[in-house]
Amino acid sequence: MAKTINRDNRGIAIAAIIVACWFVLLAYLLRFPVDFASPLPYLFMLLQTHLYTGLFITAHDAMHGVAAPGRPKLNRFIGTVTAFLFAYNWYPRLLPKHHQHHKHVATDEDPDYHHGSFWPWYYSFLKNYITWWQIVLMAITYNVLQLFFPLENVIMFWMVPAILATFQLFYFGTYLPHRGEHAPDNRHKSGTQAKNHLWAFVSCYFFGYHYEHHDKPYLPWWQLYKAKG
Repeated sequence: MAKTINRDNRGIAIAAIIVACWFVLLAYLLRFPVDFASPLPYLFMLLQTHLYTGLFITAHDAMHGVAAPGRPKLNRFIGTVTAFLFAYNWYPRLLPKHHQHHKHVATDEDPDYHHGSFWPWYYSFLKNYITWWQIVLMAITYNVLQLFFPLENVIMFWMVPAILATFQLFYFGTYLPHRGEHAPDNRHKSGTQAKNHLWAFVSCYFFGYHYEHHDKPYLPWWQLYKAKG
């Protein structure tokens, strides 16, 4: 459960900025003349990946009630929209799974946890969160987009960033903090990145500070660095 917080419009503004940046950059990149010999398309692809990750992180904030604190309907709307934009994820399905993760972290009842090495864990993570109807909707969108935009642009700036963002979220937000054994006094069974706010933001919107997130889930991503000490 999210901690009771006074209404704060900053989260709403930040969510709107992330959605707007994702949409505007995607619209621009779908018509961008791709020169594979130039580094620019690859830099744009990474930037779009980062914004895709931001969509999901915003949906995650909504799961803790802090995307629009004090406004439950607006908070849920933000979560539903940002999750849907991230490869057609369905917020009402994600919400109970995420709270189950917090309640039963790193146990057999944790939907995000897997006893195994990196690739089997990643496969388990994808299998647990990707549904057949998401794949169908992605396939339909792919075929529609290529009718209007160059195929290489659709793949490089719409498809690949979504895949990379999924990997980014898993690696920095699930695998690294929860792998291996944790000390008996680590009540959240979570690791954390070394303090480096720039890298923490670039890598996954401060969610490498994962112990801190589990300890203070009422902090939105853009305030999580304050818990690092």
